[in-house]
Amino acid sequence: MRCGKCGEVFDGIASLTEQGPEPLLLEPSPQLGLFDPSRRPAQGSAPGDDDEPLPAFMAEAPRRRPALWGILAFLAATALLAQTVYHLRSEIAAAVPAAREPLEAACRVLDCVVPLPRWPQLLGIDSYEVRADPRRQGFIVLHAVIRNRARFPQEYPALHLALTDESNRQLASRILLPPDYLDPKQAARLIGQGIEAGGEASLTVHFDASRVRASGYELVLFYPS
Repeated sequence: MRCGKCGEVFDGIASLTEQGPEPLLLEPSPQLGLFDPSRRPAQGSAPGDDDEPLPAFMAEAPRRRPALWGILAFLAATALLAQTVYHLRSEIAAAVPAAREPLEAACRVLDCVVPLPRWPQLLGIDSYEVRADPRRQGFIVLHAVIRNRARFPQEYPALHLALTDESNRQLASRILLPPDYLDPKQAARLIGQGIEAGGEASLTVHFDASRVRASGYELVLFYPS
């Protein structure tokens, strides 16, 4: 056998002794007290009343609420939404007419404007003709009708008139902006209102073509970039 205290090996049989009249009392191991039901705390007592505080390394660190990150994320999302509304304010006002007034109110504060939509694919020249001006020699007269097929008002477009010869070669051209072909007395009001939904705009413009001998012409509408 080996001694549990010093580790020395000895003859266990030779060391046997007879038991005396009094029983040998052994002190219980302190470790066994952990499993002794009689040493457990009484049931019904509030937990932690008699417990010693945990060491610092075992104590759970308090959780910090991510309030700052939430605020920053909210501000970033708000800024992104504001930028989107600003860049698409014209389309939003066209799709939701009731939103135009609040957008214009916001633009008055931000020193901006809510422009009318520009959808050239929803605009068309229903009819146009170029003929000699009967009152002035060498001048020509352009008559055209622009139609807005959109369900919302649109900005007046620019027009490009090209005069060509018999070989369809361009001899002269001119860019017409809305103030050039609208009635000067009503131009500001008409430009602000735009071409109404499903409406049309008629125009008549005079040109000096005395320096060219054109046999053809072409008219195209567009929006300047």
